[in-house]
Amino acid sequence: MSSSAIAATLYTVREFTQTPKDIAETLSKIKTIGYNAVQLSALGPIEPRELRKMLDDVGLVVAGTHTDYKRLQDEPAKVVEEHKILGCQYVAIGSMPQEYRNKEGYYRFAREASEVAARLYQDGLIFGYHNHSFELERFNGKTGLEILYSESDPKLFTSEIDTYWIQHGGGDPALWIRNLKKRAPLVHLKDMAVKEGQPIFAEVGEGNLNWPAILAACKEAGVIWYIVEQDICQRDPFESLGMSLRNLEAFGLK
Repeated sequence: MSSSAIAATLYTVREFTQTPKDIAETLSKIKTIGYNAVQLSALGPIEPRELRKMLDDVGLVVAGTHTDYKRLQDEPAKVVEEHKILGCQYVAIGSMPQEYRNKEGYYRFAREASEVAARLYQDGLIFGYHNHSFELERFNGKTGLEILYSESDPKLFTSEIDTYWIQHGGGDPALWIRNLKKRAPLVHLKDMAVKEGQPIFAEVGEGNLNWPAILAACKEAGVIWYIVEQDICQRDPFESLGMSLRNLEAFGLK
């Protein structure tokens, strides 16, 4: 496996990506750590062409983005243009808008997002959904996340399973990834530890998730980009990104 299959999401270092100068410095640090790819998320204002030049200058590619759902609905042509400039095929949303978070809303979102995904697909982009744990609430025995994937177009509506949040919601990350075989081009890898009786975010391999099972499921499901994320770090976030990368390499991702 090429090392470019592992990416770092910039959400982890969002405090250091709010100005063009900071973005350039952050990209350089991430490359120095050992990553060859990033996922764009939570950036401050910057023009796509300027960002592309920064990426090219340090030798990073864009594995994917997190893009606001309303932008995908209202200005798909502009989103497509930006992704073409960045050389990026995968566009995911970070979460479902609040108004859909009920039983009827999951069915409605699955249909509407499939239509949004179809428009993007016509221009070469692939839509993905990044979960948290609220989607594992059950409605008549079926979780919201199950509704999303059963009621959406399987060729257009893909997944970005977040391992921490699936575990947080009482699910099995490996099982979810495996069940979404051929619909899982992206996965968010983060670990869960316990501190003073409460779950906390941890670097990959530094918590309690079953990484051999998760990574085996990723391989079986056809995951393309293994994206490291940590919402809250217990140390310098760049150090955390480095720890996760080294641990993934120790698990056999190279």
